[in-house]
Amino acid sequence: MRTLDEIYNSLLERKATYPALDALNSTSNTAVWKNILYVVAFLIWTHEQIFAQHKQEVSQQINEEKAHTPRWYRKMSLAFQHGFSLLTDSDQFDNRGLSDEEILPYKIIKYCAVTEAEKESRLIIKIATESGGILQPITEDQKTAFEYYISEIRDAGVQTTVINFLPDKLRVFLKIKRDPNVIDSNGVSIIAGNEPVKEALQQFMRELPFNGELILNKMVDKLQIIDGVINPHLITVKTAWIDPIAGSYGSYENIEISKIPVSGYYTIDFENSEIEYVV
Repeated sequence: MRTLDEIYNSLLERKATYPALDALNSTSNTAVWKNILYVVAFLIWTHEQIFAQHKQEVSQQINEEKAHTPRWYRKMSLAFQHGFSLLTDSDQFDNRGLSDEEILPYKIIKYCAVTEAEKESRLIIKIATESGGILQPITEDQKTAFEYYISEIRDAGVQTTVINFLPDKLRVFLKIKRDPNVIDSNGVSIIAGNEPVKEALQQFMRELPFNGELILNKMVDKLQIIDGVINPHLITVKTAWIDPIAGSYGSYENIEISKIPVSGYYTIDFENSEIEYVV
């Protein structure tokens, strides 16, 4: 918003573009033409103030009356700042005096997806944080604070469930036809010394969007481009996720074509997976 002086100076600059007004050249601050210009600047400033106040009131009214979308809940979830209180009658945090860089460590929700429950009127909010490049749930204390925050900003009557689980586990069963000149019988690259199939699977998981659909055909496509892999045969993929009642992983189930993770993200359980390399 422009200040009164900024408006007055802009009028002086505009006057200078009109040669017919060059006769108005008095340097006195009490010159009649300067007083008239200042009155005009004041009227413009007042006009802009009225419009700014009107805009603020309209925005507030819209914000109070409009039902928010799942996209808004996702945006607000990612804006959560653990350690700060909300301003009175606001959905903004009281972080006055701090820069964006100073606030960033307290924005602990790094991933979020919001969907509507299929069988009831309820929003499902899936969240995760990140440490060392690995997705993981926030702590129980942090979850309690986050749920309180959501209860304060949500629309009246909107029911929410926060899912803050460990990642869904995947067990992958593969038979890889290999080029024996490139990959040995243990799946190790003869030249690089790494395990390209496992690394490709891990990269595929990282590329999957949060709460994104795992499509088995795309997993196979990822393996087909590996140097030394002639034909990747995906036998089956099984998945298990946290049972909120038991507080532990449930039984593994087959993934037929695709699957969206209950927690919002996956991790591959290589210890209980089977990858066989054949010629």
